[in-house]
Amino acid sequence: MAKADRLERLDAQRAALEEEYAATLIAALQRTAGGAWGLFGHKNDRTATARYAEVVAELTETGEAIDAMRAQLGIEPFALHHAFLASRGPVASSKMGEPRQARAWLEELGIPVTGNAG
Repeated sequence: MAKADRLERLDAQRAALEEEYAATLIAALQRTAGGAWGLFGHKNDRTATARYAEVVAELTETGEAIDAMRAQLGIEPFALHHAFLASRGPVASSKMGEPRQARAWLEELGIPVTGNAG
């Protein structure tokens, strides 16, 4: 019974962290959709990278904690975090820019876009 209670608490903690992760990511996506480059790291630009360094570090740390909890619970890794990590990094100039990519993410998540494209 104690193990079941511990796992239930861990699952509740995981769910809360996933909500926090999503809220942080959505806020960053909305800012990016408004024209602030740097969240996806598409350009080799220190200023843009620095603009989102704390957010990316927080998302990475939280995502890793969530994955550790999910592993303990025997459930699949946190897909939202892995999709975000996979979307980061340099891209060809023919690919969509970060603001447009952020708007696409928000649409996929069913979140209204609050910023204008830059």
